[in-house]
Amino acid sequence: MNNGVSILVIEDDNDINNMICDLLKQNGYDTKVAYSGTEALMVFNNKIDLVLLDLMLPGLNGEMVLKEIRKHSNVPVIGLSAKSNKASTINLLKSGADDYIVKPFNNDELLARIEAQLRRYNSSSSINSENNKITYKDITIDIETYSVQVSDTPVNLTKREFLILELLMKYPKKVFTKSNLYEHVWNDEFFGDDNTINVHISNIRSKLAKANPSEEYIQTVWGIGFKMSE
Repeated sequence: MNNGVSILVIEDDNDINNMICDLLKQNGYDTKVAYSGTEALMVFNNKIDLVLLDLMLPGLNGEMVLKEIRKHSNVPVIGLSAKSNKASTINLLKSGADDYIVKPFNNDELLARIEAQLRRYNSSSSINSENNKITYKDITIDIETYSVQVSDTPVNLTKREFLILELLMKYPKKVFTKSNLYEHVWNDEFFGDDNTINVHISNIRSKLAKANPSEEYIQTVWGIGFKMSE
């Protein structure tokens, strides 16, 4: 059973919404529902563990809903896509979705994709809430003091460099687009100025490399964004 795991189902087709919710409840998940993009943003909160997001919604479409969610949360999002909607699916992934599944879908496949995303999200990295420290490979960052160490070597980052690294380290398997990073760190809308993010990523890489030249920490995922190297 999956007691306590809450999934938000955003789907405007009433029959499909009910079918998905019934399936999730049969498998032990708690469900919240929304039938439009506007309603989804009203229902969404930090107690939601995963989102199933239909791309073709009335009012705010799936991509716009995801953009708003990503301003506040890195909860796993699985897009629900029609076969003919390939371009929208690609845009959704670039905007920060974790996966997608094509309708009509196999119930077992949907459950497997949900379980996979929850596993990745919950085991992303070692986060010690007692001392506010996050570790990945040989990097340790302290959220309270904004300090960074690679092995035992201190690394001096600017506040924005720190916030970018913190976000990547919290979810090292997730690929963040440049707009994800910009909107999270600058708390502002991204207008496509790739250079700002590129310069900050380059600075972080350079500073980490000085502390440990033999390790690669941040991976470029071409055409999408950045993630921590595995």
